[in-house]
Amino acid sequence: MNGRCLKFDGNPIQDAISRIRFAPASNNLLISSWDTNLRLYDVDGSKLTFEASGNAELLDCCFQGEAAAFSTGSDCSITRYDLHSGTSKIFGNHDDLATCVEYSDETGQVITGGWDKKIKCWDSRSMKALTCVNTVSVAVESMSLSGYTAMVAVGSSVNMYDLRKFNTSYYSKRMDIQIKCIRPYLDQGFAAGSVEGRVALKYFNPSNQNNDGFAFRCIPKATEKRHNMPAVNDIVFSPSTDGAFITGDNDGYVTIWNAQSKKRVFEMPKFENSIASLAYNCGGQLLAVASSYTYQEANELEMPPRIYIHEMNDQHMSSFSAGSSK
Repeated sequence: MNGRCLKFDGNPIQDAISRIRFAPASNNLLISSWDTNLRLYDVDGSKLTFEASGNAELLDCCFQGEAAAFSTGSDCSITRYDLHSGTSKIFGNHDDLATCVEYSDETGQVITGGWDKKIKCWDSRSMKALTCVNTVSVAVESMSLSGYTAMVAVGSSVNMYDLRKFNTSYYSKRMDIQIKCIRPYLDQGFAAGSVEGRVALKYFNPSNQNNDGFAFRCIPKATEKRHNMPAVNDIVFSPSTDGAFITGDNDGYVTIWNAQSKKRVFEMPKFENSIASLAYNCGGQLLAVASSYTYQEANELEMPPRIYIHEMNDQHMSSFSAGSSK
């Protein structure tokens, strides 16, 4: 599994990376960071193709197709960017830090969450039209979309909303973990990573109604005897290998797991920084890893943030099929 570090000639990333995302149909990588800049990197061409600076730290980002993007900021703003013309403008606001943003291809909606305990739904086609607001009990830390479903992490609970009737959640599940991130498992369920180093998988339609999922401690092989586990900052599921998912933690470990066998399959060498974010490209051939401090711990080393691109090659696939632990 080969990795290469992206080069940002002339203007490197100056502060913590908050999120990376591959485009829906290309190998363009969207990058938001605390240095107030949103960047678009052409991974195939090894060059930066877009950069826009703002007035606040960027806490999340997402694509709107291939030509536009959104970000959320510490100044409570949601910003929309035209990636072709290079222009940007404020799309909306929260009453406190805007922490999460997602765009739905199915409905054309922009879904945002923030520390103001609000989940907002915007109609991107009419620009800035706020169509619905839901209020939750605590700040929104993480959010993901799967088809018409919005999954929202609220403290130790997961709320789900139907984007076609967003007025109230149709599912609420209290987990046994304090949730750091939530990600969809295709249309089968979801995975939640915790601040204390655990991952919980839940299935929507389990074959055994008494067993709707499982949870485990996400322990890197190199630190199996440790008791204090770092936060699981991100989780991604492979688009090409059913049941394969990858976790990135605050100690700098990236680990591949098998959801069916509940076993570790492969562990990358430890990165120099925490793993702030992970992203698969649309075909599952490339994995992007954002190695960056995350401001979660007082003793974090503020080494320069880096983004690595790993090719998910045949060796990795054969390891997963064999179900071995490496």
